Amino acid sequence: MTRPVEGETHTFERTFTTDDVERFAELSRDRQPIHTEPDEDGRLVVHGLLTATVPTKIGGDLEVLARSMDLEFVRPVYTGQRITCTWTFESVAERDDRYVIGVDVDCENGDGEAVLTGSVEGVIWKDES
Repeated sequence: MTRPVEGETHTFERTFTTDDVERFAELSRDRQPIHTEPDEDGRLVVHGLLTATVPTKIGGDLEVLARSMDLEFVRPVYTGQRITCTWTFESVAERDDRYVIGVDVDCENGDGEAVLTGSVEGVIWKDES
């Protein structure tokens, strides 16, 4: 990992499928009807924690070890909706062996409406090479 820089952004997009929601319902054992019974448009509501995997994918790519995550689920996400997440480094403090980071997370649907917002605090360990 190269040194993170304050203001640096990373973006990831994902569209959840019915299969994604069904598999997450099985794994999490959260089988509420909104996640298992399609609405009048044939869509399922995506679990909040499944939606939260969009920013965690970015964190994984950047090798972030999260210490805390403060997330607000602003509006429902439905299967078939494209979700775009923007991850912005708000603070970066360099230490001998790591970077201590603070991140702003904003996820929007295809209409530009916020669906998930929040912050992440954690570390990125420096390479030992």
